[in-house]
Amino acid sequence: MRLKPISGEWLDRGTEVEFQFEGKPYRGYRGDCISSALWAADVRMLGRSFKYHRPRGILSLANHDINALMQDGQRLNVRADVEPLVAQQQLSSVNTFGGLQADRGRWLNHLAKFLPVGFYYKAFHTKALFPLWERLFRRLTGLGKLDFNTPHLRTPKDYDFCDVLVIGAGASGLSAALAAADAGAEVVIVDENAHAGGSGAYQRGGKMDAYAQVIALLNSVVRHPRIRLLTSTVASAYYADHWIPLVDAQKITKMRAKSVVVATGAFEQPAVFHNNDLPGVMLASAAQRLIYRYAVRPMQRVVILTANGDGYRAALDMAVHGVTVAALVDLRSQHQATKLEDAVQACGIKIYHGHCILEAEAMAGGKGVAAAIISRFDEATGAESASTLRIPCDGIIMSVGWAPTANLLYQAGTRMRFADDVQQFVPEVLPQGVFACGRVNGVYDTAHKFIDGERAGRDAAAHVGYGSVSTAIEIKEIESPSHAWPIVAHPKAKNFIDFDEDLQLKDFENAVQEGFDNIELLKRYTTVGMGPSQGKHSNMNALRILARLTGKSPGQVGTTTARPFFHPVPLSHLAGRGFSPERLTPLHYQHQQLGAVFMPAGIWQRPEYYVQPSQTRIDCIRGEVSAVRNQVGLIDVGTLGKIEIYGPDAAEFLERVYISRYANLKVGMTRYAIMCDESGVIIDDGVVARLGEQHFYFTTTTSGAAPIYRELTRLNTLWQLDCGLVNLTGAMAAVNLAGPRAAEVLAPLTELDLSLVEFPYMGIRETSVAGIPARLMRVGFVGELGYEIHVPAAYANALWQALWQSGRPHGMHAFGVEAQRLLRLEKGHIIIGQDTDGLTTPLQANLNWALKMDKPFFIGQRSLQIVAQQPLQQKLVGFVLDAGHSGTVPQECHLIIEQGDIAGRITSIAWSPSLQRHIGMAFVRPDLAVENGVISIRLSDGSMVSAHIHPTPFYDPKNSRQQHPAQEPAL
Repeated sequence: MRLKPISGEWLDRGTEVEFQFEGKPYRGYRGDCISSALWAADVRMLGRSFKYHRPRGILSLANHDINALMQDGQRLNVRADVEPLVAQQQLSSVNTFGGLQADRGRWLNHLAKFLPVGFYYKAFHTKALFPLWERLFRRLTGLGKLDFNTPHLRTPKDYDFCDVLVIGAGASGLSAALAAADAGAEVVIVDENAHAGGSGAYQRGGKMDAYAQVIALLNSVVRHPRIRLLTSTVASAYYADHWIPLVDAQKITKMRAKSVVVATGAFEQPAVFHNNDLPGVMLASAAQRLIYRYAVRPMQRVVILTANGDGYRAALDMAVHGVTVAALVDLRSQHQATKLEDAVQACGIKIYHGHCILEAEAMAGGKGVAAAIISRFDEATGAESASTLRIPCDGIIMSVGWAPTANLLYQAGTRMRFADDVQQFVPEVLPQGVFACGRVNGVYDTAHKFIDGERAGRDAAAHVGYGSVSTAIEIKEIESPSHAWPIVAHPKAKNFIDFDEDLQLKDFENAVQEGFDNIELLKRYTTVGMGPSQGKHSNMNALRILARLTGKSPGQVGTTTARPFFHPVPLSHLAGRGFSPERLTPLHYQHQQLGAVFMPAGIWQRPEYYVQPSQTRIDCIRGEVSAVRNQVGLIDVGTLGKIEIYGPDAAEFLERVYISRYANLKVGMTRYAIMCDESGVIIDDGVVARLGEQHFYFTTTTSGAAPIYRELTRLNTLWQLDCGLVNLTGAMAAVNLAGPRAAEVLAPLTELDLSLVEFPYMGIRETSVAGIPARLMRVGFVGELGYEIHVPAAYANALWQALWQSGRPHGMHAFGVEAQRLLRLEKGHIIIGQDTDGLTTPLQANLNWALKMDKPFFIGQRSLQIVAQQPLQQKLVGFVLDAGHSGTVPQECHLIIEQGDIAGRITSIAWSPSLQRHIGMAFVRPDLAVENGVISIRLSDGSMVSAHIHPTPFYDPKNSRQQHPAQEPAL
């Protein structure tokens, strides 16, 4: 099937490439794609369909369908239509059971009538049969075989900028790029194909005129000093401010443009008739690509179905390159392209006006086309199947219409309208800095595309300050490039709308009959457009069918939502280099010296615990707990968010942000702070300290440091209060010195009066420690006398060493995150994100004491007012296991069961060395939150464990060890 060399072909005939497909050896040329090399070897069946496992061949040859998805070793779902041929590839078709030829899944084709649209919803509806259906569907679905030994692919990310980004290097895109560059703009033009030129390079109509024009334009673009041309690069999405991810084989480039020209062209649409998916039935553009890109004859004898001038041009291309055109079947009874018709007739090709293909007759085994069955056709009444004509052929070409590649325009916010004159959606109102030209703009004539592209390029350059806006020119097509109803019903069905999902015409009729008569509902019920091609060949016909069934116009039906990415992007590209940002506190070296085992806390590395000789992990943690409870401990808390706020409205700002009051907070004192979102859900907590009348210093959780600061700056911009925020998280270090002997350790290092009268519980003082300027807060998360000491990060090591030296005679230990979590659990303190979730309000978390609903306003107040009027669904409580419990211990997230129903879940649980029993916190139904009440916890093996509701704090319930330590520090 290989042709002699053709001008403009992509092949390097001097380099042969050997490869295997389904275990058999083949050869192609460098420059071939996999599909073209196989087609040249007369291999027609390239894959099997997803649902019915029907034989499939080339459809678009443009990366827009899944007929030829293949596995290449460890590479999944290789798109053979565009994948360059590589030596020694071991290729196999996906979605088969036993190989492509002997696929055992082909029996599903005979069960099609028992698998109607939405059958899986109805199958799953039966609870008793759900496990059976689930196992069956899991075996049948999925494309490609995952190899868990596949190495981690690390791909880079690049960043780029330009004045004008042109997407699409066809006739209109090249014209736009040249016009913008000539005006003085720096231009980048990208195209997903391996070579530029677009349809002008392969829709030649048997002549070289248009092709020569496109090549001349391409040469001018390549030579222009202000234009960069990127091929094999997909502009796969549009984000705010002209941010476009450009995806090539190696990486994603994050392109930021000042203006964007969308010249993405259009997807050719298949006609709908019986067996329109057989190998050998393909789009006209696919047949032309085979000829002019890869020098491959698409078939020997062809019947062409058309409804536009492109079909006539395809007939001329076939005739010039030795393909016998048995007939040209035109859905239209009349048209205006007389010159093209004359040229076709001059080649001796018979034309059937007002006819359709009723059926593609399959050859034995259904692996190719034997003939086309045609009949008269009327758009309103359909095919006249009583009178048919059989035309023998080995291939059918379809050219009945187009759908604009408008996904990026939709994502940019373009308002589209349905244009009846071209039977497609075209831009009506474009966003600022976004321009469209060519087929996506409803312009199809080659001469008109040059004009439209030049207009868009000049306007895009003018938008960024180069040149002037062009004069608007109305461009009208002589005739519509798309037929309004290229759809033929057939009593045997198998007339496919969506080739990805094997959706037939009757599936849409049934879906609408069942009430799914909205385009978004239809999409979800039938799954049209939800396969790998994302509806590129199915959505237009789907909305036409829905419009006719509901008595609406396509414009009234509208289109489905276009979301990024509109084109498949490898997960390795999205993952990038596998780089995870990691922050180390200024005290990281000190922790290493003490034998710390580190754990991630957000992006920080924090000590989990410190290794002690001949001790297990749990023994080390319990030893650290004992040191804090009985002597003194030191922990690095520098990862907390640390923010300052200044200004006359600083107190008002905090009043709005947090649920408690801060306007009445005395200078030199601190207060616990809870932050909620607009729905009243807890999102962060910390401590607010007042350093002056207009000066506050407050902390956030480790994980909340960055997002909370961003949100606060947004709110400050929104509210326009007279105050300023400063993020000191990285600039300040912090440690917590806690334990009965904490004051004895600190006293020799500071001149501050540490007496309880001068430095009360919840106080803050600015002083010096070991000669280092410091802020001391007498707060603690662990339930002992404690001092949180904040110093500039540069002095962190000096502070740690000074405290360590002073604490050594008092038996001081460093303690890590796990000991801190255990100590706080004994005190009943919650951890945001562990003892709360994305639905927890202060009312559920027993934080009513902090909630000041009588304030004029705080974020989440309105929602909490509504929630407060409704009965609680869950409540956070403490619980204990029996003191002598020796069996399996429940774990976090184990469920609480009451009379067979789920009544709650555990959020925290641990063995308490201080209390010598297991303690925990859990969400339970409010009726179960009764002191000493019994709850039943279901373990992983299904067995049950009883526990008792217990008030919190578990340890030191009167908080005397923090507020009133047993002895004053020696001064």
